[in-house]
Amino acid sequence: MTTLTDNTALIIVDVQDGLDDPIHGERNNPDAEQNMARLLADWREKQRPIFYVQHMSVQPHSTLRPELPGNKIKDIIAPQGDEPIIQKTASNGFVGTDLEQRLRDQNIESVVVVGLTTEHCVSTTVRIASDLGFETMIVADATACHEHHFRGKHYPAEVIHQSALVALQGEFATVVDTDDLLTGS
Repeated sequence: MTTLTDNTALIIVDVQDGLDDPIHGERNNPDAEQNMARLLADWREKQRPIFYVQHMSVQPHSTLRPELPGNKIKDIIAPQGDEPIIQKTASNGFVGTDLEQRLRDQNIESVVVVGLTTEHCVSTTVRIASDLGFETMIVADATACHEHHFRGKHYPAEVIHQSALVALQGEFATVVDTDDLLTGS
């Protein structure tokens, strides 16, 4: 596992009220936000860099459209003070934003990514962070996803979650758990 430093950034992706809407289906890992909050408290205590990514959907039926209440970042991990919120319309926190430049300006070489949903915006952000040369960790128990239906078959949320993590491990990121990070921080 990567050693955490004072310049290891915590990137919190799309932890927004609209992702609790039943339209998204069953979700795994009900403790994800609590684990995110634990990590966030540790980052704040150690005064490490924190970045929020907020999806500003342009899709007509999305629960994350800017004018809808679902766009709001969840209270449990809400930004404080001058913690930056990077707003995006793409699937990752880098395209069409200044996230990479902000990380580079602060000499950040490693990032820890948490948020919603594992297989979508979290995974895409992790992949791009890795491709940009950042040492990248994804926190398995501080991410979550929803079930999927594809070609007449049901895929439970936990299967989707684990599949996404398996695809990232080693190639794009190191998969870790909250307790491991807090113990080693």
